[in-house]
Amino acid sequence: MCGKLYVVATPIGNLADFSFRAVEILKQVDLIAAEDTRHVIMLLQHYGINKPLISLHQHNEEKASEGLVEKIRQGQSIALVSDAGTPLLSDPGLPLVKLAKQQGIEVSPIPGACALIAALSVSGLPISRFSFEGFLPRTSSARKSFFQHKLTDASSWAYYESSHRIQAALEDMLEIFPAYHQIVIAREITKLHETIIKGELGQLAELVKTDANMRKGEFVVIVAGNIIEEKEQGLSDEQQRILELLLKECSIKTAVALAVDITGQRKKLLYQAALEMQGKQDDA
Repeated sequence: MCGKLYVVATPIGNLADFSFRAVEILKQVDLIAAEDTRHVIMLLQHYGINKPLISLHQHNEEKASEGLVEKIRQGQSIALVSDAGTPLLSDPGLPLVKLAKQQGIEVSPIPGACALIAALSVSGLPISRFSFEGFLPRTSSARKSFFQHKLTDASSWAYYESSHRIQAALEDMLEIFPAYHQIVIAREITKLHETIIKGELGQLAELVKTDANMRKGEFVVIVAGNIIEEKEQGLSDEQQRILELLLKECSIKTAVALAVDITGQRKKLLYQAALEMQGKQDDA
């Protein structure tokens, strides 16, 4: 009889967040596939779970998945876990789940902790619709290009970031987004130094820069969607013309800054108009 593959969520910091069902499943399976066996073994020891472990990470998952699926076809049940949280959300495991599905193997989720969902639930931002972007590109130029693409996103969106790049990521974001744009920074969720702060991008970027503690841990950054407010008083024809000319030669941020100096119009109003203009150009 064919076995079964369980995709098991593990705690993201607080061991008490491990579900009773997850513990029982890990006690019942024949084998546990883990991103880092050295990390997961501490969790297993805490709950008195003694099962064989096999490493399944981004460098070996394509080849290792074939062997694991064969074991399941022979009748073994296997649990897939990541270092923390729900597997496959910016973690290895997709080749295994995909191959198991192709082979007609039952794949069952054992839900639990997820840093993304936990952060969204307390963000205070609209999340009836949102997108998750995983980890950002490693280089500054690639990040800025990504932020430029997200500039007109109407829904909230979120990304993961490491302690090594959180400051640089926010500084790059500030090059593209206006300083007043609302974001949430959530770090060390469920852990001793859990910090969740909502505010303007410029203010939080400065906080991360000046407070060393705000550069430690694992981060979820949530960005409010861009809401084009209905303008009670729009731009004059001359202000529109000036802004359009500037946008042909400059980035949105630079064009808006120059237009503020030239016209004296409010920055937010000019910025919203610039986004609308760029959207029309992209659709053309």
